[in-house]
Amino acid sequence: MALYSSPRLPCLMKILAAGCIHSNSSLIESLAVQAEMEDVDLVVLCGDLTLGERSTDNILGPFVKNGRKVALVPGNHETVATADFLAKKYGATNLHGYGLKHGDVGLFGCGGANIGLFQLSENEIFYHLYKSHKYVKDARKRIMVTHVHPAESMMEQFSEFVKGSSGVTKAIEMLKPDLLLCSHVHEASGLEETIGTTRVLNVSKVGKVIEI
Repeated sequence: MALYSSPRLPCLMKILAAGCIHSNSSLIESLAVQAEMEDVDLVVLCGDLTLGERSTDNILGPFVKNGRKVALVPGNHETVATADFLAKKYGATNLHGYGLKHGDVGLFGCGGANIGLFQLSENEIFYHLYKSHKYVKDARKRIMVTHVHPAESMMEQFSEFVKGSSGVTKAIEMLKPDLLLCSHVHEASGLEETIGTTRVLNVSKVGKVIEI
């Protein structure tokens, strides 16, 4: 007798997420190939696109050349102005304080961190997340995108120097997104945990394909 199994819900969106690529052109080319082979709907870059803003060359070009849409937030190695420049030049979306919808999936975010070149206070981090969430609050699935990881998370334990953000943690608790994509702590790359009802993923520089 055949066992009955519930039909799998259709995939709403396929994402390739990466962070801390630091202007590494060979890594970017590899991610662009992966995005094309996986036929993702969107590439999400979680900040630290550059290394101290030394070079913005060829960061988004390989993705756009392969016909991929890109969303990003700045990290603590570049300013919002640099992220805006890249977004405008390549037709990408800067999610810093802004939201993006793809069908039933909404993405919203905040770049920067509580240390580094582009530094925000915890109140500012929470404010940008709260403000950007308004764009996607009615989406069936909501994805929060940050550079810095949450305070009081497992990720925070991987570095005594790189602290998590209480502003991000507050946003998780209040807004309850389905998924948080972040980066920042290289040692915690690929680590996944759950905070409340939110799945939290520290994406690695080699990329993670996620089906929503």
